[in-house]
Amino acid sequence: MTMQTTLTDSVEEAAALLNAGGVVAFPTETVYGLGAAICHPAALLQLFRAKGRPADNPLIVHIYRIEQVAEVASAVSVQAATLIEHFFPGPLTLVLKKNRSVPYSVTAGLETVGVRCPANPIAREFLRLACCPVAAPSANRSGLPSATSWEAVMEDLDGKIDCLLRGTPSAIGLESTIVDCSGGRAVLLRAGAITLEQLRAVVPEITTIAVTEREERPKCPGLKYPHYAPRAAILLSAAVEKIDIKESSAAYIGISEQPKGVALFKVCSSLEEYGRELFGFFRLCDARNISVIYCELPSDEGLGRAIRDRLMRAAGLA
Repeated sequence: MTMQTTLTDSVEEAAALLNAGGVVAFPTETVYGLGAAICHPAALLQLFRAKGRPADNPLIVHIYRIEQVAEVASAVSVQAATLIEHFFPGPLTLVLKKNRSVPYSVTAGLETVGVRCPANPIAREFLRLACCPVAAPSANRSGLPSATSWEAVMEDLDGKIDCLLRGTPSAIGLESTIVDCSGGRAVLLRAGAITLEQLRAVVPEITTIAVTEREERPKCPGLKYPHYAPRAAILLSAAVEKIDIKESSAAYIGISEQPKGVALFKVCSSLEEYGRELFGFFRLCDARNISVIYCELPSDEGLGRAIRDRLMRAAGLA
């Protein structure tokens, strides 16, 4: 079904459409989100259809203030409370025991829910005006690189959603860090801009999820289905000097000097820039009909852990 997608700079207009049962894309500091109010079942169904998202892939619920955690979670552990104190609002999602207000369509039938309080001021005002907490995955077609600009959202979802609240490009460019605090231990499920080292500085006992622990019914997005992939093939290398370019339409992104022979490249000055530019570069490569993208694989430390995760998934290696 094709509809007219409203493109607006007005938070009030976007919130009014959301409150009327619409699906609205909005900016956050991580990536653009695609929101539906959790009190509107039809909007939640439309969201899944617009993205082409499997129903067994849970959504993250977004709130605008810390006190709203109690609206969606039935329990908050000491570890979760500590993480909330240090990192909300910000690029962190916590998996908690859900309460009755959160429909199972949001949690993929699970008794847990991911909760996030974004720091982006446009997102926070939009969520403040929302009639209830907002379920929001990334605002892109499922499987494709996440949208870090309003133009990327329009490219994927124009005519499929009710509204796009326009904002600046995402400051981080990688989806939120996700920590499961619903059980007896805190577990890092997805790496992001809040690093494992930062998390352990306030909750030292946080562990990481092993590949063998990945569930058939994962508690958060990004663990079960292919994600972040452009049409171009992804080849990873930890050493740029070992890259041997043989394709005529190859591209490169990383933080070292680009290899010779690439048609398109992005050399980033830092890991922060690498993360911010990654998905946009993937989309640019598709627009330029690049066949292969060579990506420098950073070390598994700090922000490098999150970038590695997205690269490995884009390459089909995780």
